Amino acid sequence: MIHTGSLTVAKSLARMEARVKFGESLKKERLRAGVSLGSVSEGTKVSVRHLEALEEDDPSRLPGGVFNRGIVQSYCRFLGLEEATWLETYTRQYPLPQNDNWGEFAEAVKRTRVQTTPLVERRWWGVLLMLIGLGALGWAAWHFVVQPRMGKSLRQTIPQAFLSNH
Repeated sequence: MIHTGSLTVAKSLARMEARVKFGESLKKERLRAGVSLGSVSEGTKVSVRHLEALEEDDPSRLPGGVFNRGIVQSYCRFLGLEEATWLETYTRQYPLPQNDNWGEFAEAVKRTRVQTTPLVERRWWGVLLMLIGLGALGWAAWHFVVQPRMGKSLRQTIPQAFLSNH
């Protein structure tokens, strides 16, 4: 029984050692390829903070579930690494929980999501301000340029037309 416990402890230590090596190994492969983390982020559409968490072996900062596997797969594909081997290593070191708790997953996503004003909302404010500005410019042009010229031209043409008919 003590022997079994020491095997369990040895397995746990081996897993902890392997976990440290996974992120470090991934980072070494990226650096060996001469690729910045920003380039990987841009090419994979995975945020830099998630890539950093992966390289630092900090799964608590990742969205969780199958999304983590997707991040590893995208990372490997971008660097041209053997996806199956890296995914197998990742899955062995960070197994998916048997009971998927979607509430916990949603909380993890909410916790890791950066709170910003959506780009679409800001874009509509810009469109609205641009339309108001164009309306004001049109009114000013009509009021200060077109209308005074129309008044002068009407005053000049009416007396001549009136005089030419009489």
